[in-house]
Amino acid sequence: MKETAKSHATFVTVAGIVRPVMNLLMRKKWEGLEKLPAGGFIAAPNHCTEIDPLVVGHMLYNQKRMPHFLAKASLFKVPVLGAILRSTKQIPVERTTAGANRSLQLAKEIVDEGGAIIIYPEGTLTRDPDLWPMKGHTGAARMALESGIPVVPMAHWGAQEVLPRYAKRLYLFPRKTSRLVVGDPVDLSAFEGRPLDRATLTAATNVIMNAITGLLAGLRGEQPPAERWDPAAHNQPTHGRIDPDVTT
Repeated sequence: MKETAKSHATFVTVAGIVRPVMNLLMRKKWEGLEKLPAGGFIAAPNHCTEIDPLVVGHMLYNQKRMPHFLAKASLFKVPVLGAILRSTKQIPVERTTAGANRSLQLAKEIVDEGGAIIIYPEGTLTRDPDLWPMKGHTGAARMALESGIPVVPMAHWGAQEVLPRYAKRLYLFPRKTSRLVVGDPVDLSAFEGRPLDRATLTAATNVIMNAITGLLAGLRGEQPPAERWDPAAHNQPTHGRIDPDVTT
């Protein structure tokens, strides 16, 4: 995607600050970078700590792919931060149905121009007590099936040791390693031509979540749970912070 001069300049300035900090905070090990498509795509990573966007954005920027995130609309009202988000063409997300549709349309326009959009299918930090990917939302699947945009699953592990989920402080020592792996684009061909109803979108989302979970299992060297965590089944909200010690 060809960034505007203003957008490019802002990315370079922000990266000049963020990349040295990320390199200081963590060692990095990236795998599967050759699987990133040449054209536009949806990056679908797991989400277990508040610094995940910096981890994924760092990797994409180093591959000369400007990262574009769906970010909470309220962040665009924060002085300085809001200006940075707007100038780098990040996408505000509102919780209303109309707002969500506008967000996905803007994301589609960026991808159509060859850009990379990062969508966290979980929608928020995983509620799973062991930080495995939880039940996903259908936005990434809908965009992919409507437009034929490839979905590239990603998983990373290690950043949660620097900033644990919902923590208020960083744990810098000993220095941690952040590992990230890029998977093959998810095969959604089985859903082509089917009506984009809830059943189709849910099934396609499960395929995407299975791909992310499989990558994470490889990084962790562990078996994921047989059943994916569903916040609704545990009386948990789908957005916002929760008490991680309460798993009803």
